[in-house]
Amino acid sequence: MEKEQEQKPNNNNDSTDENTEINDIENNNTLKSDDEKKEEISPEEKIKELEDKLARAFAEMENQRRRYEKEKEDAFDYGGYSFAKEALNLIDNLERSKQVLLNDDKLKDTEALNKTLEHLEIINKDLISIFNKNNIKEIECINKKLDPNLHQAMIEIEDDQKEPGTIIQEIQKGFTIKDRLLRPSLVGVSKKTQKNEKVDDKNKENLDNK
Repeated sequence: MEKEQEQKPNNNNDSTDENTEINDIENNNTLKSDDEKKEEISPEEKIKELEDKLARAFAEMENQRRRYEKEKEDAFDYGGYSFAKEALNLIDNLERSKQVLLNDDKLKDTEALNKTLEHLEIINKDLISIFNKNNIKEIECINKKLDPNLHQAMIEIEDDQKEPGTIIQEIQKGFTIKDRLLRPSLVGVSKKTQKNEKVDDKNKENLDNK
């Protein structure tokens, strides 16, 4: 009898393992169902989400349209920027040619010189007229205060009749195209004479001594 009892299989452990596995599966299924419930979105929320996506898409399309319009306007307004900047060399060369002719002693006071200068002036005026029609304007500078956005000071000239920093000489013409600078005016600006500065210093010393 004892031997028979020893040979009987122990089914308690097997049943416990099976129960544990079943419980684990049920728990997993419960967790999954909870997660699925959380992931579920109501129709109203879905509609709101779609509306937000559409609003963002329309906003991006509008931004792209505005960028395109701006680029198109810039291309129309400033497309000739590089060409215009290069064309300014023509005006510079005309002015240089004029100065060379004026400084030539052999040509001074001759009819040939006068006629040549007249032709150069006509060409210069035609160029300026063409520039003006294309919104390329000369920068006015004489008797203006120095503006770093438009002018570039090359030299200082002693002049007690003008306020210091006033432009009294134009070395090279400056131009703008619409609201952009093509190139600055190269200018000479006024400054007080050293003599007056010394007199002012002496007067100051005399006042201090009193």
